[in-house]
Amino acid sequence: MPAMHDFATWEPLLRILRADGARTPAAPGGHLAGRIGRRGWVRVPGRPRRGRADRAELDAVERVLRALADAEAGDVSFKAEISPTGATALHLLDPGPAVEPGPATVHPGALLLVEGALPEPWRRLPDPTPGAAPSPSADPALLERTLRARVPGARGAAEAEIAAAEKRLGVTLPGELKVLHRVAAAGRRGRGGEDEAAEHAEHAEHLDRAVGCELLPLERMYVAHAPTRPCGWRSAARQVVVTPPGAAVQGLVGSPGWIVFAVGGGGDPIAVDLTPGPGGALGQIVLLDHEQVIGAELLADSLTDLVVNGRREGRRDRRWDQPRPGARTDLARLTNPRAAVDPRLEVLTTGGWQGAPLSLVPVMGLSRLRTLTASPGTLADPLEIARLTALEFLELGPQDWRVLLDAGAVPRGLAAAAIEVHRDQDPLPVVELANEILALRDRPPITRTVLHGDLGPA
Repeated sequence: MPAMHDFATWEPLLRILRADGARTPAAPGGHLAGRIGRRGWVRVPGRPRRGRADRAELDAVERVLRALADAEAGDVSFKAEISPTGATALHLLDPGPAVEPGPATVHPGALLLVEGALPEPWRRLPDPTPGAAPSPSADPALLERTLRARVPGARGAAEAEIAAAEKRLGVTLPGELKVLHRVAAAGRRGRGGEDEAAEHAEHAEHLDRAVGCELLPLERMYVAHAPTRPCGWRSAARQVVVTPPGAAVQGLVGSPGWIVFAVGGGGDPIAVDLTPGPGGALGQIVLLDHEQVIGAELLADSLTDLVVNGRREGRRDRRWDQPRPGARTDLARLTNPRAAVDPRLEVLTTGGWQGAPLSLVPVMGLSRLRTLTASPGTLADPLEIARLTALEFLELGPQDWRVLLDAGAVPRGLAAAAIEVHRDQDPLPVVELANEILALRDRPPITRTVLHGDLGPA
């Protein structure tokens, strides 16, 4: 029996949770619950955290984490039912490979109904830019002279190494980027010397200052396809891709034309952009902000511009983070629900709608409506969802899901789904409901293991 399935492993943590419980676990419907794993741990219910956890709590959490590591297990949710005498039933819930972890909750996150499926914004490819041309500032000869003056004695990459990088990446490197590596490749020493490591570090520092960012070695360069910017389905399905007229950068999650060759001071990838927006230049330099999952920030019109003139302030092109009119609608912000009826509508949320329950009839037939998130009690007839034929993501409360399941009306085209629940809701019925939804597509279920023990009277 692995240690994670030994009640003694969990006992110290359960004692702390019982002592901190905001309500009596033995009361009708009362329970203690939490989630623990590599990303930390949460507990429900519990007293508000006041500063750092004490030593006993840290030790109890570490005890469980070691057991999870030994069992090569990921995040595990749990529910403890504790009687007044201390008799305890501990339910361990392993989400398995078909469930994303929920945000700061013990409940399941998004249910992955199609293995490997990505939300539509993560499947979006760049729009063609047949008229795109390099910026007038692109000057490989000037770039080479500038680099040789700033990093004298630097040793660049051989043509065979550059060719190997192009083959690995599946793309022809632009001329300026080839010049950069021919003159001063990252990861190489400038001069011989006894202290090789120190000289290497000095060379790297000089090179970073010369380019204005931390240059990646050829073997670490990569193409920033959409999967390099991961995002959970619950958030990703609500995103909308937009590239306004005249934008320099296309509002994409990733692109086969974003060749990451360096990183900024905050660790953000910096790329040469070979798929610019309608107002951009071929080979412009963009930064992929780690706080954003769509679009990129324009840094310079060319690599020569970046090296010679440095990163300029005021170059932000953030129009891509504003959705197209009508593409995303939160009904809670509207006084007239019919304002959401737009042929461009992709994402519809009922949010905190306070009016009479809504009918979905007005949005039926919208061919681009791919995401619907409806809070409990906001839909007049959940069965109308079956007539939204383009849905790929659906989030509902447990009662609305029950209606769809009982009627066999869950849309066949869903790639992912989610259940909206309150934070302190009993996780076991939610898990049972989630497993019913997963079973529709023969996906691996959330597994439950029950451990029994005795904590003694409180």
